[in-house]
Amino acid sequence: MVYRIHFTVQDLARTRLAEAPMPLHELELAARALQSRSQPARLDAWRHRARAQLSAQARMALTLMPAVGYSPGFISPARVGAVDELLEHVRGTPRERVRTHLLETAHCHPSLPAWTRHLADDASLLAELCTGLSHLYTCLLAPYWAQFTESLAVDRTLRLQQFLTGGVEQLLTQANPQWMRWKPPVLEIRMVNGADGDLYLDGEGFLLIPSMFCTRAIVTEGQPASVSYPVSPDLRPRELAARAPVPGQARLSSSASTLLGRTRTTVLATIAEHQGCSTKELAARAGIAPASASEHATILREAGLIRSLRHRNSMLHSPTPLGLVLLNTSEGG
Repeated sequence: MVYRIHFTVQDLARTRLAEAPMPLHELELAARALQSRSQPARLDAWRHRARAQLSAQARMALTLMPAVGYSPGFISPARVGAVDELLEHVRGTPRERVRTHLLETAHCHPSLPAWTRHLADDASLLAELCTGLSHLYTCLLAPYWAQFTESLAVDRTLRLQQFLTGGVEQLLTQANPQWMRWKPPVLEIRMVNGADGDLYLDGEGFLLIPSMFCTRAIVTEGQPASVSYPVSPDLRPRELAARAPVPGQARLSSSASTLLGRTRTTVLATIAEHQGCSTKELAARAGIAPASASEHATILREAGLIRSLRHRNSMLHSPTPLGLVLLNTSEGG
């Protein structure tokens, strides 16, 4: 079935790409992925680790975010900000809004837990739910957030290049072709839950949100309405399928430090200053031949100092957190 989003001229003019990661919105998508059985090779190790750490409050919050279907919108606002600040925003949600969102969710999911009936009128219960959301974030996202931020930045660079070369049409056409189809002035979303309907934006604009855990296209009705889409598989952290990374314990290897010869330092610095640059752009900015730029980029990528994404006939390069640390250490020395 297809969900149709209708654009006006004003909506096309107000179509935007998320400027930064949205922690609670991504948390909802991660919670859905945790309860799904899709992508076992990529996510099962992460699922196993996360489930072993879930507190009672985290499991409480999880019941409001099913693998497929609706969840009350007030718990996962599509907003940029620090997690603690966003949770304060959730805690301060007006009672009527909480009640309305729960009624809408219950209409689609009659089996909502009995405690949700008291959520709008019980501040302590809402506070406990927020504690559960915080615990969920700690288990599902916190160990990987630095990598997520980096990967989403690379994806935004790719989408902005699409916009520069082909405008909004190319952006909507190429963001998620498996699940989204642009038929001007309508964006069609293929829905796995069988939903069929129409959403008229009426000049409120539209927001595209890249996601690490989204595996399809997920529509969020709001002001503006938004669609979450999966980033390229090349940008998804390998750590999800391996052991959990420990924040703050990254160390520079001796082999990495030997990379900082003059030319390679210039290449790394150029990539850091112009994230998402192509190999051709890298060569021009660093003042070296394209073949040399490609060779240096390969070595830096194999050392974990940059990440590269193939887009059509180009490779787009961005620094990793380790690359930035190494570069700053070199400059500081």
